[in-house]
Formats: sequence, structure tokens, C-alpha cells
Amino acid sequence: MEKYTRENIEQLIEEDVEFVRLQFTDLFGTMKNVAITSENLGSALEDKIQIHASSVEGFLHEEEEDVYLKPDLSTFKILPWRPQSGKVARIICDIRQSDGTPFCKSSRDILRKVLEKYEQKGYTFYSHPECEFFLFHTDENGMPTTMTHEQAGYLEMSPLDLGENARRDIVLTLKEMGYAVDSSHHEIAPAQHEIDFRYAKGLETADQMVTARNVIRTVAKRHGLHATFMPKPKAGVNGSGMHIHMILRKDGKNLFLDEKDPLRLSQEAYYFIGGILKNIRGITAVLNPLVNSYKRLVPGFVAPTSVGWSTKSRSALLKVTYNKEGEPRMKLQSPDASANPYLVLALALAAGMDGIENRILPGEPDSEKGSTQKLPENLKEALECMKEDKLAIQVLGEEFFLAYLSAKEMEWEEYRRQVSAWELENYLYKI
Repeated sequence: MEKYTRENIEQLIEEDVEFVRLQFTDLFGTMKNVAITSENLGSALEDKIQIHASSVEGFLHEEEEDVYLKPDLSTFKILPWRPQSGKVARIICDIRQSDGTPFCKSSRDILRKVLEKYEQKGYTFYSHPECEFFLFHTDENGMPTTMTHEQAGYLEMSPLDLGENARRDIVLTLKEMGYAVDSSHHEIAPAQHEIDFRYAKGLETADQMVTARNVIRTVAKRHGLHATFMPKPKAGVNGSGMHIHMILRKDGKNLFLDEKDPLRLSQEAYYFIGGILKNIRGITAVLNPLVNSYKRLVPGFVAPTSVGWSTKSRSALLKVTYNKEGEPRMKLQSPDASANPYLVLALALAAGMDGIENRILPGEPDSEKGSTQKLPENLKEALECMKEDKLAIQVLGEEFFLAYLSAKEMEWEEYRRQVSAWELENYLYKI
């Protein structure tokens, strides 16, 4: 992460930047922004830009006060796809109340709070996400479809992979913005793609993810395509996940490594796994936040359905992977591409640390027998689990927790009232 000072940014903007986008995320991880002209940069850097929070989904009731945007200077980037003359830059912002304190419904601040708690105890949390998405055609009006002409599969290349040029431009754009991309490839389903970032510290990882979504959609549109992070846009094919690889370091060492253990796992590693497994059902409504999320978490599509861990199974909830030197990393495979990255990382770290602090053992790896405990099968079940989960309330804070719960319960109730095409096809003419 680059270290920008106010003077650096003012100089860069004075040279040839016309607009600055002050970006932040709502309750669910959707990026929002306020665009200011370069002349108003001073006001922004003095935290004087207000937003009407009552109009942002899930933030505030109508009668409550507005909040302010506090730019994080380390996130300053010039957007490469904007005009070369009169460029556009962006800065990710935290959200503050009028007295300067963090806004209780700011997911970025929720992650920061968890990270700082464990950094004070000597831990450093590194992660890297696998960013999966689909590239579909648009119709004659530019609206998204689920149509694709390609039938490419895992690791296919051009000419089978018809999205290769778009994916290449996405990676080049991310690199131009200073992000370290490890690799990219075609995924299992037709029109499905994946971009993998290099390991970074927790907050930087989440910033990368929300930025990547914006970049992917923008570049895809320039190619006449629509990029979607909907977990399961088509039946019968694999859905899109947001697998999270995690490393915990203390005193510069990988805390998960014990070379004497048969699996090269330390006692802390086993406890970390135990904490994830203990808490996973209660945090699934955040890791898999949509009605559609649970169409991905079904057998047969390399997505987890049970609460267990493995060093071998591709579909395990938590899989232990190893680098070339044999150092273990934790790979949480249940989060999907629609989830709020700030909340996913905050809850995953807190769950793992709950295991370390309370010495929770995970049991044996489930690669052969499987687990009898299942992940929630729908959003309703996940929300019921979340209501009983002390960790979720503790990490999110009561106000955020209740606002999130209320919004998602409304989403479930609206879904229950719908009559699907499947129901019409199977019942209308027969009954």
C-alpha cells in the first residue's frame, strides 16, 4: 500500500486531475461515491463532505443525523479508464459522525476494529481472495442477460475462452492501479472467470476486493459484456465464490506452522480451525448474504455444504493448503462473490481467534467421512442461526447487527411471496 501524504495528493491532482470520487461502502458492501471537483479537495481532506445517510440502504432512520466522509489517503488511485485529460481519481473513505467518532454501520471500521484488537496482541492477519465472476452478453438495449456463446471450462484458453481479452484488460487495469494480481484464468462454468490477488494485510485485501468489483464491471462494459458477482446466475453450473486464504503471523512467523506435526499444523492452527467451525453457522448469513447464495451451496458443484475441514477435499468448508515450502494456509470456501469483503474478513478472523483464545479443537479432518452438521440451506435458516450467535453481535455491534438482520429478513419475506418460473412450469398445467 502506497504511503501518500496530503501534499503528494494535492500535487498529483493539481497536475491533471479534474474530479475525485470519494468512495465508501454501504451495509452490504456495495460501493457508493460522491464526486467532487479538484477545487474542493481541501474540504474533503478536512472531513467536511457530508452524505445524507438516511438515503443509503440500511444506514439510518430518516430522523437521524447525517454523517461525514473521512478520506483514507493510502487508498488514493487515479482511475486508468477515465480520460487522459482531466483525469478522475478516487479515495476510499471511512464514515464518521459529527463528533469524529466512527459510524456504527461502517463495515470498513468494523474490520479495522477487529484487526487492531489482535494487532495489539502481536498478531498480523494476511489474506488473499479468489475473485470469481461471470461475463455475460447484454441485449440490444444494453441490459444484462445470462447468455454466452462460449462453452469453455476450467483453465481453457482462446479461442475457447471468449472472455480472455476482457479478463486480460481487467488484470492490466488493476496492475496499473498498483494492485498485485497473482494469476487469472477461466473457471469451471462457461463464461466464468477468476482473478487471484497476492496476500495483503486485512484492510488492504478488502479495499482490493471492492475496487476489483468496480474495475471488473467497468472494463467488461467496455467490451460489451456484463460482469456479475451473483453467486448462482444459472442453474446446472458452478456458482461464484469468494474463497478467502488466510495466514496469521506473530513475531514474523507463520503461526499455523509446526514442522513436527504430521500435517505441519501448530496447536494454534487447530484451534483456529476449531473456532471457524464452531461459529460458521452463525456468520453464514453475512458470508452468504442473498437468497440466491444458497443455490450455490448445494452438492455436486464443488461448494461446501457441511461443517468440516480437510487437507484434500476440494469442497470442504475449510481447506488447509500448503505453499511450495510446505507452509500451511487456511482457505475458507463458503463465502460467495456477493458478500461484503470487510465483514467476511472481520468475522473470519474473529471466529478463528475465538478458537485460539478458547482452545477449541476441530476434530478430525472430514475428507473421508464427511460432517453430520450442515451449513444453513437457505437465508431464513442462516438468519435464525445468526440471531443466536454471540460472536456476530460482538463483532458487528448491536446497531449494525439489527439493521443487517432486519434488511435480510425483509428480503426473505419478499422472496417468499414470489412465484417462480419453475413453479409455473411444474404445476400450472398439471394441477
